[in-house]
Amino acid sequence: MSSSPRNLRNSTTSSPRFHQHHRHAEHQDSNPLLASSTSTPPPPPLPTHLNESQEKNVLLHAVEIEPFSESSPGLSVPPFSWRKLWKFTGPGFLMSVAFLDPGNLEGDIQSGAIAGYSLLWLLMWATIMGLLVQSLSLRLGVATGRHLAEICREEYPHWATLMLWLMSELALIAADIQEVIGSAIAIKILSNGVLPLWAGVLITAFDCFIFLFLENYGIRKLEAFFAVLITCMAFSFAWMFFDTKPSGKELMRGLVVPKLSSETIPKAIGVVGCVISPYNIFLHSALVQSRKVDLKKKGRVQEALNYFMIEAFIAIFVSFIINLFVTTVFAKGFYGTSEAKTLGLVNAGEYLQLRYGGGLLPILYIWGIGLLAAGQSSTISGTYAGQFIMGGFLDLQIQKWLRSLITRSCAILPTIVVAIVFNRSEELLDVVNEWLNVLQAVQIPFAVVPLLHLVSSEQIMGAFAIGTTLEVMHSSLSFHHSA
Repeated sequence: MSSSPRNLRNSTTSSPRFHQHHRHAEHQDSNPLLASSTSTPPPPPLPTHLNESQEKNVLLHAVEIEPFSESSPGLSVPPFSWRKLWKFTGPGFLMSVAFLDPGNLEGDIQSGAIAGYSLLWLLMWATIMGLLVQSLSLRLGVATGRHLAEICREEYPHWATLMLWLMSELALIAADIQEVIGSAIAIKILSNGVLPLWAGVLITAFDCFIFLFLENYGIRKLEAFFAVLITCMAFSFAWMFFDTKPSGKELMRGLVVPKLSSETIPKAIGVVGCVISPYNIFLHSALVQSRKVDLKKKGRVQEALNYFMIEAFIAIFVSFIINLFVTTVFAKGFYGTSEAKTLGLVNAGEYLQLRYGGGLLPILYIWGIGLLAAGQSSTISGTYAGQFIMGGFLDLQIQKWLRSLITRSCAILPTIVVAIVFNRSEELLDVVNEWLNVLQAVQIPFAVVPLLHLVSSEQIMGAFAIGTTLEVMHSSLSFHHSA
């Protein structure tokens, strides 16, 4: 397996086998899966290698799946291969981190403590809806060779592009505040309070750049690092789950029997908002660009879609189990107690220690390790998403490090303000986190509606446009979320 740089931008010097610009007939002719125009001559051959100035703008290094073959028509889908599935594995797990960020943990804590097991059905169905939305995102990215923000910029009027960019940036900032604050809380826990919240924010603001350097040595290195963080989360929260021994009967009833009361409605909206992150929809369509797929061959594109769907299902299922662990732990320990309404990320570890502190390992530090892994991984994925969103919508021709600095600053500055203002009030900080989840839920249609429109367009997707039934189902889900 080898790695080579790959340009994700709509440059006129990009390789035609990776990028098709569907608004122009001459580029459509280069991809037989798209509608073609006979009135325009085929484009001249384009260079297939990036020059030095272009490489500065590359955000991902592509993984070679297999050598391209010009002789094979590539109409049939190759048989399933575990080895190929392994090569395609990675983008889905990077995407699934958004299902496990501190905002999700905040929602898990509050839904478990306030509603007990009764919102587990909503967590399950929100996760299923999230999988459906992410399947469309990866479909768009694989079939077109471009990501959602790029295509929105090319297909929509300038005013609409700016509006979508502002809405996606707002959702990203809301998520990033939670991610950085979550990491800062974990650092404060693991340092025994030596490092205050604002210091943890500064550490988290800069350490993500260190981890992003891993991508310079190949995307597989970064994916392996994320796998370690997800494993840390799974181990920590599974330890908590089996240590506290929640009720299996109540857990199954919560998954099967839908319940919703006026008191739990804000928690329910927060659950949907934190599970289906708007920025994650943009991110996933870009992450799949890290695998080289011959877009001229229908069978190869379908093969990539199959493998990416299998990986996304596994990754999101793992994220659901982890969220389930956290929710049931707090449902078992704090539902119906006087502490339920005051629980949040800031004090959850302390309450866990008071109630379950007699085990083999201090549960406070188990919670802190899981929270730190969630915060660090989601912060890095959020930084990636910020680069793709800003670069795609605004077509910024700047170097990667400068783009990272700009997108990072957009989220870090308001996060520092939140950390300083609410540092002395745990209750207010938890309220802010809850309403940030609600804010993200409100932003979902601004990502899902453009995605539905684009992925159902034959002009853009060619043979891979979604059918009417699937489009209606996704549309109803997106408007149900916004209601």
